[in-house]
Amino acid sequence: MAKSTATFAIIRHNLLTYEPGSVIVVVRGRGRAQAEVAQFERNQSREDRYAGWGYFLEQTDLPPGMDPQQATSLRQTRLDVIESEAQERPCPAEPPR
Repeated sequence: MAKSTATFAIIRHNLLTYEPGSVIVVVRGRGRAQAEVAQFERNQSREDRYAGWGYFLEQTDLPPGMDPQQATSLRQTRLDVIESEAQERPCPAEPPR
């Protein structure tokens, strides 16, 4: 899918504490998503920014305009499944020395 028609979730997260992020909004198009992030950053308080909060884009298959709480819940469930599957995989054997 082309980046201009791709769908992006804007995620709020904390760079200092690694607190998991929440979906703020889901939009279509990289340009629109970048403009939304810029708007959020302009409106962000100095205290919020100094506390480590920031935003990033994540390409997604979620529908644009999806309820942010539902999007956050679905995203977290998907991340939990990926993490669980990774933990179940056996570690690769160490190469012979």
